[in-house]
Amino acid sequence: MKNIFLLTFCFSFNFIFSDIGAEKIASGFDKPVFISSIPNSKDSHVVLEQKGTVRIVKKNQVMRSYFLDIRDRVHKPLFPGDEMGLLGLAFDPNFEINNNVYVHYNDKNDNTIISRFKVYNGIASKVSEKIILQIKQPYSNHNGGTITFGLDGYLYIGLGDGGSAGDPEKRAQDLSNLFGSILRIDINTDDNYLIPKDNPFINIKNAKSEIWSYGLRNPWRFSFDKLTGDMIIGDVGQSLWEEINFEPFLSKGGKNYGWNILEGNHCYPEDSKCSSDGLTMPSFEYPNNANYAKTLFGIKQPNMDGCSITGGYVYRGDKLKGMNGKYIFGDYCTGKIWSINISEGNGENLENHTTSIMNSIGKKEFYLSSFGQNNDGEIFIVDYNGTIYKLVNI
Repeated sequence: MKNIFLLTFCFSFNFIFSDIGAEKIASGFDKPVFISSIPNSKDSHVVLEQKGTVRIVKKNQVMRSYFLDIRDRVHKPLFPGDEMGLLGLAFDPNFEINNNVYVHYNDKNDNTIISRFKVYNGIASKVSEKIILQIKQPYSNHNGGTITFGLDGYLYIGLGDGGSAGDPEKRAQDLSNLFGSILRIDINTDDNYLIPKDNPFINIKNAKSEIWSYGLRNPWRFSFDKLTGDMIIGDVGQSLWEEINFEPFLSKGGKNYGWNILEGNHCYPEDSKCSSDGLTMPSFEYPNNANYAKTLFGIKQPNMDGCSITGGYVYRGDKLKGMNGKYIFGDYCTGKIWSINISEGNGENLENHTTSIMNSIGKKEFYLSSFGQNNDGEIFIVDYNGTIYKLVNI
C-alpha cells in the first residue's frame, strides 16, 4: 500500500484575468438546470426547468408554449438543495431524420428515468414517451444529470453513487450496479437500447455491461470536446476536493476514477491509507472550502473557491479571443468561473474569469447550475436563480 501525497497548491494565487464578459440571453425561468441549442439552429434553444418543464427560447425571447411539460411525471423539488427533478436532455444526432430527443429525470417515485420523446412541429409529444432505462435510487441525492451523445454516436449517461454521504454501500466501486458511473448505450434500435460491442465490461462476470467508466461520486455535468471527441467530467466532491476527469476520444473505457477510495488526488477519508494502483487520477482539482448549507440559504462566501463543481465545455467558438481549446467550468456554490488547458490529460494554466464576467452583467454572484454550448461552440451560463447568459468578449 502506498499513501497518496497531496498535490497541494494555493488556489487563490496565480490567476490570470482575461477580458471575458457575459450578456443576458433570457430570464424569468424557474430553477433552470440546463440549456441546449436545437440542432441546426442559430438562435433557437431549449431551457430545462427542474420542476419538469422545457422552455423554448427564440431570438432571446421566451416562448409561451412549452417544448415539453412533464410535471405530472417528474419529482417536484420540495426543499432547498433537492437534487431530483428534470436533469438533462440530448437531441439525437439524427434528429432531423428521426425527431428523437432524450430526457433524464426523476419520477414521482424517485426513480431515475431515461426516456425518448418524438418531436412534432417543434414540440415534444408527451404521449410518445418511451422509457428506455429505469433505475431505483436508494437515496435522494447524487443522481448525476448529464445525458449526451459522443462523436461515436452512442448515448452517454452520468449517474451518481446513489447518494447519502461517503458512498456507504461503496456502489461506485461495484460493477454489479450502475451507480457512480458513466453509461454508454446504443439507442439505434426499436428495443430500449443495445450494448455497444466494445463496451469494456461486456464479458465481465456480474458486471453491468452498460458501464463505460466508474468510480465517480456525482458527475453532474460532463461533456465532449466538439473537435476532438475527448470526454471531460466534472465530479462533485464530498467535503474537501472538487475534481475534473479527462478521457481521450481513443480511450477503450473501463477507467476507475477512484471514488470512494479517493476524493480528488487524496485518500478518502483523508486520514486513511490507500493505494492508487489501477485508478485514473484527476486532471485537475480544487478545494471544497465553501459551506453548502450557507449556499442553500443565500449566504455569500466571496473568499471561498467553491463546494460543488459545475462541469462545462471546451470552447470551440470563434467569438472569445484566445480561448479556443480551453475548458471552461465553474462552481455552483460561489458562482466562480475558470478555464484551464488540458494537455496530455493534465489541467494547467488556470485562469479566473469571475470578476470580469460579474462586472460585465452588474452582478455580484449567481448560482451556476450548468453551462451550455450552442451549435457554433459558444458557451452559455445557466444561473439557477432564473437567467441565461452567453459568454462574450468585453
